[in-house]
Amino acid sequence: MNRNVIITCALTGAGDTVGKSEHVPVTPEQIAESGIAAARAGATVVHVHVRDPETGAGSREVAFYREAVERIRDSGVDVIVNTTAGMGGDLVLDPQDPTRFVEGTDLVGGLERLRHVEELLPDICTLDCGSLNFGEGSLLYVSTPDMLREGAKRIQELGVRVEMEIFDTGHLWFARRLVEEGLIDAPPLFQLCMDIPYGAPADPALLQAMVNQLPEGAVWASFALGRMQMPWVAQSVLLGGHVRVGLEDNLYLSKGVKATNAQLVERARTIIESMGASVATPDDARELLRLKPRS
Repeated sequence: MNRNVIITCALTGAGDTVGKSEHVPVTPEQIAESGIAAARAGATVVHVHVRDPETGAGSREVAFYREAVERIRDSGVDVIVNTTAGMGGDLVLDPQDPTRFVEGTDLVGGLERLRHVEELLPDICTLDCGSLNFGEGSLLYVSTPDMLREGAKRIQELGVRVEMEIFDTGHLWFARRLVEEGLIDAPPLFQLCMDIPYGAPADPALLQAMVNQLPEGAVWASFALGRMQMPWVAQSVLLGGHVRVGLEDNLYLSKGVKATNAQLVERARTIIESMGASVATPDDARELLRLKPRS
């Protein structure tokens, strides 16, 4: 069991959730304000996606990241900033003619996905460690070994900590290769992403099996979607990991009751403390992950 737990709050994501809850932040200002509130509620880390303020769709626009991150940094609230670097991997095929890419495709190279990381140098950024059939239909998330090695090397050069996103067991196999090849600095940081169709299901036995495959010295967290979000907090802590909650992964505090990011963090904190553990401070996490001191 983990006795000092990092809470990451995933603030908004890029999914089609804006119309499903009024609490999903859309503009850079809203995203920053939600992150600041989550930090005040106990979040150690905020995980930042951005959206187009006009449409609510996920975005790769550097200016949106700049505004959101700078607002968080300028707030005076101590929190670790983790930006996604996963946008730009969406490939939507015509199932009758799979050589043709159709509406919804947003596919760029690995380095192009890092433009905001290059400029803003967050404490942490993500690296999605493999391709995936993403839900129903014909959407694939594309992240090839060549893209991943190129991206990992560049992130390492920038001095940003990589959080390797693991959506299935093969992704973990490849992530271990990145560690073995010296492309990931110690301690390697893994996020075990469960219940995302069609990757690894939210099965406790599978989570245990994945934890058993982590390299020595790894730091890890895990999350699951929807109603499994809070049970997965307890599950992850029991197995020695850290946790992630937030509106990217779940919109509800209880059945029919829509949540804010701060409320989800508060609920996770209650679970952690009820288990006899404590919530890690940002300085605790900086020491564990060997991040740069707060500037």
